[in-house]
Amino acid sequence: MARIVGAVLFGLLVAGCATDGSVKKQIDPLADRITALEKAQAATNAKVDAQQADIAALKRSSSDASARADQSAKDAAAAADRAEAAAQKAEKAFELGQVKGGAKKK
Repeated sequence: MARIVGAVLFGLLVAGCATDGSVKKQIDPLADRITALEKAQAATNAKVDAQQADIAALKRSSSDASARADQSAKDAAAAADRAEAAAQKAEKAFELGQVKGGAKKK
């Protein structure tokens, strides 16, 4: 009886043990899926890095454009001030010309 119980227990233990081949069969598909996911993640990371570089370039470009726009606005304001001063000078010259011309006619 002890031999039978021992043989049955041995049979159960042997049947429950996994062989290298069976473990490999179960793990290989998982390893393949993990490898595919890692490749997909690497590709996604590369795209994200490229997009971040593009965003940084756009920010620099936007900053440069903003600085140029500010400088253009300052230049335009200075030109408007010069035009205003020139207009005032011309107006004074015209008034002096009118006064001098009017005095000569009399």
